[in-house]
Amino acid sequence: MNTYEQIKAYIATQPAPKRSDMQELHGIILALMPACRLWFLDGKDENGRTVSNPNIGYGLQSRKYADGKTREFYQIGISANTTGISVYVLGIEDKKYLAETYGKELGKASVTGYCIKFKTLKDVNRDILQAAIRHGIEQSSI
Repeated sequence: MNTYEQIKAYIATQPAPKRSDMQELHGIILALMPACRLWFLDGKDENGRTVSNPNIGYGLQSRKYADGKTREFYQIGISANTTGISVYVLGIEDKKYLAETYGKELGKASVTGYCIKFKTLKDVNRDILQAAIRHGIEQSSI
């Protein structure tokens, strides 16, 4: 199964209304990044143990670590979780930026240094969510 098929299957396994919210988010991000590289991480480590929720990634950035090594990873990610959906905005250096800039106007969502978590899309202001995603794309483009 290729990445596109894995993503489609993952979204299809989500219960309603999370499934339609995930599909809508997928479309929003693809509209912002039409030619991006797609990723699908199944949440399992090299031994097949579940270590995180599966997630869909969009785009490409090169991450540099303290030991000097670099790794390619996605810029924006989405994942279903037990209470809703997480949107990962990776590559923003200032870990307070998302919460300070978008948190108050976003709606019913918790915002950390790189994650926006909410129960359903109807709980958040889509324009503000898209602005946060756009900012992440701009900050992490290689």
